[in-house]
Amino acid sequence: MPEGHTIHRLAERHRKLFAGRPVAVASPQGRFAADALAVDGRVMVDTSAHGKHLFHHYEGAATVHVHLGLYGKFTDGDGDPPPPVGEVRMRMFSGAHWLDLRGPAACERLDPAQVDALRARLGADPLHDRSDDTEAYTRIHGSSRPLMALLMDQSIVAGAGLIYVTESLFRAGLPPTAPGTKLTRRKWQTIWTDLRVLMRAGVAEGRIDTVHSAHTPEAMGRPPRVDRHGGEVYVYRRTGQPCLVCGTPVRTAVLNARNAYWCPRCQRAR
Repeated sequence: MPEGHTIHRLAERHRKLFAGRPVAVASPQGRFAADALAVDGRVMVDTSAHGKHLFHHYEGAATVHVHLGLYGKFTDGDGDPPPPVGEVRMRMFSGAHWLDLRGPAACERLDPAQVDALRARLGADPLHDRSDDTEAYTRIHGSSRPLMALLMDQSIVAGAGLIYVTESLFRAGLPPTAPGTKLTRRKWQTIWTDLRVLMRAGVAEGRIDTVHSAHTPEAMGRPPRVDRHGGEVYVYRRTGQPCLVCGTPVRTAVLNARNAYWCPRCQRAR
């Protein structure tokens, strides 16, 4: 599932392609047909993102909400759109650009009250300048659930997925299994600041890099990481490989139905 930086990049991309113009909206697949008709031909006013949720805002206070989920994907191009191929849930066309959406977990038209209700269910987004992390810390510190599960709970922290959570915990020196009650305010500020910095870099670069300058391939004289997710990381999907900091083999285990990765030395329970 795409992490929050990808959704913010998509919001920027779609704003550039369509904002300020009337947009033809259709549903070749048919599952979004009624909602597409309701916004077809309207001017797209703006786009926004909150966590892993994307919003297209149209004149008349109508919003199209998209959650990509595990399989959703956008494609776009210039000029006239090609014939629809596969299950195209939503097609957008401005005359100069086209966009297709396939396989999302959600694609729906919302009114302002529904948008507000959705946003209210989401936690603080590290990519929002004005996000207040106080409630997030209160909820984490008041729970005995593992830190990894709490940080991936989108009602607590919106947008951070497995990679960012895994890597921020490594950089903070905390094991993913530690209970939230053990998280100090100081360590939380370290994690929150790290998420903001790392995810902003992800928006700018389009990939997830989490290693400090001393641990890049160039600095360490090692081969670059080869992985479909791209980017240089400390422990994510590096099971059995030496930790880039201490050399201890990286461990993995299933935690809350997700694969957890950590260095048993650098992230020793305290």
